[in-house]
Amino acid sequence: MAWMVRGRSFDWGERTYVMGVLNVTPDSFSDGGEFNRLETAIAHGQYLVDQGVDVVDIGGQSTRPGSIQISLDQELNRVIPAIETLRELPEPYGSIPVSIDTTRSEVAKAAVESGADWVNDISGGEFDEQMLATVAQLGVPIILMHMRGTPETMQQLTDYKDLIGEILGGLEEKIHKALKAGIKEIIIDPGIGFAKTYDQNLQILRQIPRLRELGYPVLIGPSRKSFIGHILNQPDPKKRVWGTAAACCAAISGGADVVRVHDLPQMAEVCRVADAIYRGAMRSP
Repeated sequence: MAWMVRGRSFDWGERTYVMGVLNVTPDSFSDGGEFNRLETAIAHGQYLVDQGVDVVDIGGQSTRPGSIQISLDQELNRVIPAIETLRELPEPYGSIPVSIDTTRSEVAKAAVESGADWVNDISGGEFDEQMLATVAQLGVPIILMHMRGTPETMQQLTDYKDLIGEILGGLEEKIHKALKAGIKEIIIDPGIGFAKTYDQNLQILRQIPRLRELGYPVLIGPSRKSFIGHILNQPDPKKRVWGTAAACCAAISGGADVVRVHDLPQMAEVCRVADAIYRGAMRSP
């Protein structure tokens, strides 16, 4: 199974693809305020491309635990100029696949019309009843993530009787709704750190092969998350680089198709070596 995005082939199952995070927010948990000016956002987007990412994921709404939703205009004013400016750059920057990280259909539509290629919705279409229909009309892929509640309430909703079974059931329901809406290309994400405890995040990393049984590409986003900080006794997210590397290796050994990360070029190198070990996939830097 392969997707073509801006002339690039995503051959699912053949290698791990690296999604680089570009938060144009003042309050994200790990890099809030670093790239919320257009100049710094574009410079970081170029840096991510230079370091080997396959997709740039642009988000204007923080989803850290406890975060409160900003206005529609605020979100649009953060992400649309970044996407438009990135698209105006020369190769290879202007043709990098871009994912828009949003739960709002209006933002998804404006972003795709401005040059985004995928929609990354942490709610899996649940926060905005128009999201799935909008994505289907736009004809782009969607990333469906499992979570409970909202970023403001999710860490109070971590009581599961059967963690993996409930994640699988929740994702199956989201997939069914997306297919019914007419969406043809889907990636699934178990939502590490979203309504999950420290131990539950580790369980997910051990059970990725079960996620693959659903038959869709799997995205894992462990980057700088608090469960790594718990293990390392490291409160500073930026100092969780090698803990993130270990989590990415675990994800790749289980068959993850995409890892969503902040730390480049380190994670690109980690993925390249892990692919050679677990998939026998040798590729050039």
